[in-house]
Amino acid sequence: MDALTISIVLLWAAVIALGVMLWALSRQVGVLFERVAPMGALVTDAGPAVGAASPSFNLRGIQSEPVVIGGASATPTLIFFLAPTCPVCKKLIPVLKALARDEKRRLSIVLASDGEQAEHLRFVREQGLEALPYVLSTELGMSYRVSRLPYAVLLDAQGTVAAKGLVNSREQLDSLLNAHDMGAPTIQHYLGGSAA
Repeated sequence: MDALTISIVLLWAAVIALGVMLWALSRQVGVLFERVAPMGALVTDAGPAVGAASPSFNLRGIQSEPVVIGGASATPTLIFFLAPTCPVCKKLIPVLKALARDEKRRLSIVLASDGEQAEHLRFVREQGLEALPYVLSTELGMSYRVSRLPYAVLLDAQGTVAAKGLVNSREQLDSLLNAHDMGAPTIQHYLGGSAA
């Protein structure tokens, strides 16, 4: 009888100790989550500032489609700068295609690059990008001061730069759209403001 009582007491002590350790672990996970908040697009200070009017462009896409960037439009416009030789850009193409399909009534997507048209036409066919406007314009990249790829600029329906940044993952691309939806220039700005 004494051995049974002792074993029950030890089991309860073990259960209580495990409960305390689980509580401490969950607290540490919460603290860790606050320290490593979601990383948004890597914003640069170059080019038009967030909140500034975008330069306007009347361009012709590589498939002869007219493309207007800047100024008032029916929906916000995401300009995605890419290159056929950029492996990260290629990784994000399925995300862009899904975004274009799922958000076609609420968002316009324009692909932008520069270089030889023949190379880009081949890239469009290989990647199945025929449904998206694709422009080649050095002036467009220079206006937004694009220095690294992939880079994205989100314009609101009034043609104002709503968000921008270097996007290396789906999460960073989504952060531009989320920042726009929350009315903040960046996710980091939103998190910093909500923590204050």
